[in-house]
Amino acid sequence: DFSALSEELTAGDQDATLKRFAAQIHALEEELEKMQPNMKAEERFDDVSRRLKDTDEKLTMARQQSREVELSFEQVKQERYQKFMHMFDHVSSTIDTVYRELTKSARHPLGGNAYLSLDNTEEPYLGGIKYNAMPPTKRFRDMDQLSGGEKTVAALALLFAVHSYHPAPFFVMDECDAALDAANVHKVSSYIRRNSSNFQSVVISLKDTFFHRADALVGIYREQSVNSSQSVTLDLTPYGE
Repeated sequence: DFSALSEELTAGDQDATLKRFAAQIHALEEELEKMQPNMKAEERFDDVSRRLKDTDEKLTMARQQSREVELSFEQVKQERYQKFMHMFDHVSSTIDTVYRELTKSARHPLGGNAYLSLDNTEEPYLGGIKYNAMPPTKRFRDMDQLSGGEKTVAALALLFAVHSYHPAPFFVMDECDAALDAANVHKVSSYIRRNSSNFQSVVISLKDTFFHRADALVGIYREQSVNSSQSVTLDLTPYGE
């Protein structure tokens, strides 16, 4: 029954019509072959979807861990800052008092001035700390412009200020008075003597101004007969000052 076909198809040559249809079918078959549909596309899509889900879960976990690490870092950073500033504030407020004690005299009863300043106030442990000391009657100048004795007194003031924050059982100072004149040796030895109840100190010195303010003397000498060093001690406490 060809009633459903158009007049164009039924009126013409049947053989020509069949050849035309055959050519069209052949062209469509060639086009389908060129397309080469991937029958495993759905399987690959499922595999990629699973991998994407797994990667997304790992990303979410990594972000959570990153937030936790960042929070821990901020806590450590804050604790570090607080501990640093707690010590810095103590030393900064103490060093001027210590320096005044080490430099005051009858002629200059107020002594000198010393202070600390931070290069980086937000993260002070990443920057430097500037230390300035002004001896009595001296104008402000950089530390490297002070004399050897003035630098020694400033260094001792910083040492004693730091020690006041976290006291050590004792000091060992090797010829810390080498660059000091007699007046400054007397001031330093007097300061150590006044604070001897807070710490013990062993001072290696060649100046008798330090000797007579000590509680005990320890002398080292060479014993020629045995070719070795020997020591002798002398308790000065029974003699007072």
